[in-house]
Amino acid sequence: MQLSTESAALTPAQAPAELSHREIMEVLLGLLAALFTAILSSTIVSNALPTIIAELDGSQIQYTWVVTASLLAMTVSTPIWGKLSDLVNKKVLVQISIVVFVIGSVLAGLSRNLPELIAMRVVQGIAMGGLTANAQSIIGSIIPPRQRGRYSGYMGATMAVATVSGPLLGGLIVDTPGLGWRWTFFVCVPLALISLVVLQKYLRIATVSRKVDFDYVGAVLIAIAASLPLLWVTFAGDSFDWISWQSAAFWAATIVASLMLVRVELRHPEPLLPIAVVRERTTALAIIGSVAVGIAMFGASVFIGQYFQVAGGRTPTQAGLLTIPLMLGSLFGTLLSGQLITRFGRWKRFLIIGSGSLILGLGLLSTIDHRTPEWHAMTFIAFVGIGMGMLLQNYVLAVQNTVDVSQVGAASATVAFFRSLGGAVGVSVLGAILASQVKNDVTSKLAALGVDPAGGGGSLLDVKSLPPEVAEIVRSAYGDATGTIFLVAACVAVLSLVAALLIREVPLRLTVRKDDADQA
Repeated sequence: MQLSTESAALTPAQAPAELSHREIMEVLLGLLAALFTAILSSTIVSNALPTIIAELDGSQIQYTWVVTASLLAMTVSTPIWGKLSDLVNKKVLVQISIVVFVIGSVLAGLSRNLPELIAMRVVQGIAMGGLTANAQSIIGSIIPPRQRGRYSGYMGATMAVATVSGPLLGGLIVDTPGLGWRWTFFVCVPLALISLVVLQKYLRIATVSRKVDFDYVGAVLIAIAASLPLLWVTFAGDSFDWISWQSAAFWAATIVASLMLVRVELRHPEPLLPIAVVRERTTALAIIGSVAVGIAMFGASVFIGQYFQVAGGRTPTQAGLLTIPLMLGSLFGTLLSGQLITRFGRWKRFLIIGSGSLILGLGLLSTIDHRTPEWHAMTFIAFVGIGMGMLLQNYVLAVQNTVDVSQVGAASATVAFFRSLGGAVGVSVLGAILASQVKNDVTSKLAALGVDPAGGGGSLLDVKSLPPEVAEIVRSAYGDATGTIFLVAACVAVLSLVAALLIREVPLRLTVRKDDADQA
């Protein structure tokens, strides 16, 4: 089956003139509003989940999947949206993504049970993949790489603020009388609708017309290869042992699906994951670095909030306020690097500095426990935020600079795909390590006190309802385990530094089209 665009083919001479700063900012306003609501929806439920699970009578597995479902759908759909953005009108695609997101958000807020909520989170995740891929593709299509650092900085800041402010906003909504957890979904709708209107008014973008066979087989294989590791992390250690025939079967199937995916993508004329681009040194190293950034971005926002609540005894709102340094650090890193990259055209140094800051912050966080002063942890996460800000969009910028505008959607989506996959699998793995260490620590210490670990019922996360001696054990266990998972994350972040050191810096071109730069 062939897919074609509606607009006439454009030659370089017919391509529209470069947009002015004002015109770009008008488009960015709509894009960033949509992107903010999409990213926000992935983290806003974190502090509301205990209330949601209690009200809808859910299980621990369903607790995990309320978060995982949207991340997985976003990961799987991102390269599909990215490829479509190279084939059909980007404006139509981003508007479709916004409409799907609004529908998913409204229905998620109206859910009567956990299966319905998880299904709507999948719908939200699909839309989030579209918004992420198409926003990056549109920026890559209307702004030359040399100028893109400035505007990518705005995009990176928006993504970072949405990621780290989600738990704070979610906590405030849950703690506000008259609102409740359903408004964590409804609150995203108005801004999404505003972005739809703004983009309809200001976005004007041409599309090169061509007929292609869409890569349906590749889409299925991407879904399988990305889903299996996440499913394994979810069920391993609970439904079956980490080392077991079931685990071996999961990984064997993952390897087979991945090999089949590579084979299909190498042979398909329009692959969803362009292997030729992935094999290019800059892209390959950017992917490695982006995986580490994904783990840090989602891991820091998810687990540091839990640390403040469980180990520190803070409310959801207070925990959100304590994570503000993460947001401020990210804003500083992304805006500073974006402005300097635009001025000087050099980007590698910021990947190195950002990776160093990320490793430093995560390494310092590995030292925390339940007795660590809160201002120490707040200082440490500021370094993590600075690293995130300098890395999040600049890895994408490095890749976009190596491809023509006709491939910018697939190339950008490829980096975003691996970043999201790294974040989804990474958070699941870190969460599994945290749960395992807490369980072992609490069990052994309760047994030493002569308390039956299986007795009493209830959740260990409800620390305030526990007897004082048991509550102290639980706080200690969560504090120590949080340090352990950040140590693991710091080790993974070293990969970003290695990638940044090895990546070859190509001067940012001053044209949108690669051919124009080559002929200059």
